[in-house]
Amino acid sequence: MKKHLILVCLLCFLFSAAFAQPNSDSVAYQQQRAKINSMLAIRTQKFGQYDKSLGEHTGIFGLQTKKDIRRSNDILMDIVKTDNDIYKQLKILLEYRAFQQNQAVDKSKETEGTALESMYTITRLQNQLQKLKKEQDENIRLQDKASLNFKIIVFILVGIILFLLRNQIRRKEKS
Repeated sequence: MKKHLILVCLLCFLFSAAFAQPNSDSVAYQQQRAKINSMLAIRTQKFGQYDKSLGEHTGIFGLQTKKDIRRSNDILMDIVKTDNDIYKQLKILLEYRAFQQNQAVDKSKETEGTALESMYTITRLQNQLQKLKKEQDENIRLQDKASLNFKIIVFILVGIILFLLRNQIRRKEKS
């Protein structure tokens, strides 16, 4: 029973991790920030060592010796190297930020382009619909006119046929 519970908990943990994958760019950005923050903490620690070394006077009569000064200079050089590394990492961080901003701008331009294309398509389709409605109305009008003409022709033909039949009946009666 305990094994099943552990297995279920482990599966839930794995699936939650699989479905909750954050954006890799933002993960890289956060990792870069953490790296810079740790470097700043190391720099602060080194600066504390430098400050402490400036206060050390191991020479005669409480004066600083060359060894004390060299140690302080070594710590200061180490701080400068750390600062240079921090600047490099900050540059990388700023490049990440610029990349993310460019991605956002590109995405908004793409979305805007898609929206404009959709609007153009809708407008074109509306114009086609209006044109088709006009054509349909014209066809209905022409069909109604043709139907009326057909009715008139049929009426005239029926009239002529009736007139001819009547004349023929009169001729038979006279003869």
